Amino acid sequence: MNRIVTRMILLILLTSLVAGCASPTLLSKPVSVAAKSNQVATPLIVQAQPGSAPTPTPFQPIPPTPVYLPTGIPTPTFTPTPIATPTSPIDAFLAPEQYDQLPGRMNILLLGMDQRRWQKGIRYRTDTIILATFNKESGTVTLTSFPRDLFINIPGRGQDRINTAWEYGGFPLLQQTFKENFGINPDHFVLINFNNFKQFVDELEGLDVKVGQEVSDYREGYWTTIHKGMVHMDADTVLWYVRSRKTTNDFARNKRQQEVLQAILDEVLTFENVLRVPELYDIYKDMVWTDMTLGDVLPLVPLAAKIASDTSRIKHLYIGPNIVSDWITPAGAMVLLPDLASIRKIIKKSQNMTAPQPVEQDSAAPDTSSTEPPPAELLPTEAAPIELPVQSTPYP
Repeated sequence: MNRIVTRMILLILLTSLVAGCASPTLLSKPVSVAAKSNQVATPLIVQAQPGSAPTPTPFQPIPPTPVYLPTGIPTPTFTPTPIATPTSPIDAFLAPEQYDQLPGRMNILLLGMDQRRWQKGIRYRTDTIILATFNKESGTVTLTSFPRDLFINIPGRGQDRINTAWEYGGFPLLQQTFKENFGINPDHFVLINFNNFKQFVDELEGLDVKVGQEVSDYREGYWTTIHKGMVHMDADTVLWYVRSRKTTNDFARNKRQQEVLQAILDEVLTFENVLRVPELYDIYKDMVWTDMTLGDVLPLVPLAAKIASDTSRIKHLYIGPNIVSDWITPAGAMVLLPDLASIRKIIKKSQNMTAPQPVEQDSAAPDTSSTEPPPAELLPTEAAPIELPVQSTPYP
């Protein structure tokens, strides 16, 4: 019974809803059941009353509201600021004047390598680079030191520290690097590592080093000071002295290296040792790597004899802080940018090229040169030619 009543209520509600959606007029005008039964079925036409508003269609789509876009105003665009690729200030490279065809000169690179006894078969960087110029015409030897962090062009590698040239290509690349940057083509090289250097100094029973400036630094955990003046050093002290830079810098270390080299020359270049050159060559050739043969060394004996009698003939030049500037590479490395023009002047001076060179005179011009012969000590002395087999010592 309850189900029947429920269905009747739902049917009445549904009928009312349909009638309301059709027309509100139908709801206000009742129709009797008897009248319905006597009417003929005709199409249902609903007419709106006069003055009534149109009924909106349910769910009619609403068109989008138009948006006014003003004309004549350019749309802003973002233009990124170009970022220049960081480069070295020495990109503009000028070829140097060449000094590799000068008569009476022999240029030898003296190199110190940071290699230990247990490290074999690997090329390391040359942290000591000294160009030794033996000038038989002037009777002098000039030592020119190069800082290891000098940032120059390495042929085939681009810009890098000068001490990396040996690591990348041995003496041939270092030789080419000097020629391209400084106009000098070293003839030979002598390379030594720490252990062999100590052995060499031990053979000399230590060195008497003229210390130019007091230096203090830690040595094996102890604060050590070497005072200015003549100091006798054993092999370990000499090695510490030339390597120390914690309290100084590379420029001061280069000077100390030349002080030690001066002490070695003072010890070795004696008249007694000059006469023992072939013997000494056999003794020391296994302590160093070099491409020099005994035949290359013997022509230097007369010059060595002059220096043995007068060590003031040894000249010292440096690439100092006044002709370089600190720079940090894009990779974050601290290097020294060279003033190439000033460095090339130093190279020119090392080759004794600062004085005007002799000029060939015109035959019609009067000869104003002196007819007096030069002093005998200024005349070059040539060694007698010696035929020796060519040999060389392999280098790492």
